[in-house]
Amino acid sequence: MKVWFVGAGPGSPELLTRKAERLLRAARICIYAGSLVNPELLAIVPPHAERHDSAGMSLDQIVAVFEDAARREVDVVRLHSGEPAIYGAIGEQMDALDRRGIAYEVVPGISAFQAAAAALRVELTAAEVAQTVILTRYGKRASAMPPGEELAGLAAHGATLTIHLGAQAIDEIAATLTPHYGEACPVAVVARASWPDELVLRGTLATIAEQVHEAGVRRTAVILVGPALAAEGFRDSHLYSHSRRREDRHGPGS
Repeated sequence: MKVWFVGAGPGSPELLTRKAERLLRAARICIYAGSLVNPELLAIVPPHAERHDSAGMSLDQIVAVFEDAARREVDVVRLHSGEPAIYGAIGEQMDALDRRGIAYEVVPGISAFQAAAAALRVELTAAEVAQTVILTRYGKRASAMPPGEELAGLAAHGATLTIHLGAQAIDEIAATLTPHYGEACPVAVVARASWPDELVLRGTLATIAEQVHEAGVRRTAVILVGPALAAEGFRDSHLYSHSRRREDRHGPGS
């Protein structure tokens, strides 16, 4: 018996991995994040399968389903939104399984920040503009951020920032980032990335908050900040450069 932590992706069923789809089609027990997972994904689960919506469950209740399944030697598909390794809250579940000697595996999924970048049609790591992407969240309404991971400190790097769970605090976020990036720094907010009602807002640190308020975006959104979002005329990557091809053929210095 095994518990499968499966990434459901950002929303669109077409972004589900083949392995994730195979597990869902064969599932006999499925625990899913009902408030976040696209209902179309649940249609893949066989109609006779047990279904548990984790939106109304405590950790103890979820673990109880794992334990019962282990006694019956039935696999469980634990369906998480996006990519389970990022804000998936799978750590405490895996700890509980370790203590009970129940096997598990993780099947990765596409994160919302990746779907957001695709919607924006941008490369987050433009050559000589930004080569670092920082994934973070805004910690005001959830558990506290660890020391050294405050937003202002991360902004000091000038890297491309992707901020999860922060749409409700867009005013505070813009104010915190402006001293580091400048008012004219490009910003995008992508709500419900890859869903049919996906919403893309583009602006600057000076204008984005007003746009977010006017659109009524309060949750299920990713904020992306940094010069790479509007990079034009930047140097081509070395990957496909003429000099790289010559080096590949003749070696450096030939």
